[in-house]
Amino acid sequence: MRQTAAVVDRDVLRRAPLFVGVDDDAVEVLLSLARIVELRRGQVLFAQGDEPADLFVVQTGKIKLGRTSPDGRENLLAVLGPGEMFGELSWFDPGPRTSSAVAVGPATLAALDYEELYAWMAPRPEVAQQLLRALARRLRRTTTALADLVFTDVPGRVAGTLLDLALRFGRTTESGLLVQHDLTQEELAQLVGASRETVNKALADFAARGWVKLEARSVSLLDVERLRRRAR
Repeated sequence: MRQTAAVVDRDVLRRAPLFVGVDDDAVEVLLSLARIVELRRGQVLFAQGDEPADLFVVQTGKIKLGRTSPDGRENLLAVLGPGEMFGELSWFDPGPRTSSAVAVGPATLAALDYEELYAWMAPRPEVAQQLLRALARRLRRTTTALADLVFTDVPGRVAGTLLDLALRFGRTTESGLLVQHDLTQEELAQLVGASRETVNKALADFAARGWVKLEARSVSLLDVERLRRRAR
């Protein structure tokens, strides 16, 4: 992990829940405290069980959050992109990190020290409310993901995962909605919560039906409506 003097991208960082409804002067004060951290692909920002010190906002690139079981199995919890925030749970409950954070590709993050964040938020209780709302949304997503593991088959979960990735990382092209997820086949399978073989079979079936076009570390969604119906 390397701290740099890179410029803070205010437009990107202001999309984070931390800054919603906060006046420009207060935002500038907090951004002046931010440190920019640069990561290489595969570089670990923090590991599961580490003591927390900072809240992070993704400025460029993608970060994957995951957990490792005692027997070494890995589970990918989320992939976060520009404007998304993580580390707020430890801000409210300063226990060890509950997941690891690793760069999917080259990434830059804005790091905010918890103690400085406490001081900045003291006269601004509305910011704490925004963070609680962000935690509630994350809890809702976790609850939905757990329900999907029980009630939805693997192809349905694959379709839902592709749509979720498209919502945050997709861009419209002539051939469809291109999702540059930058994940390996194994990482995509971990995100779905199934074996790589089963996920690859579902993707191949979607491609044969003309719903998607598979590419290296990316996928083009050609029939979003059919994927939505399959994800239900």
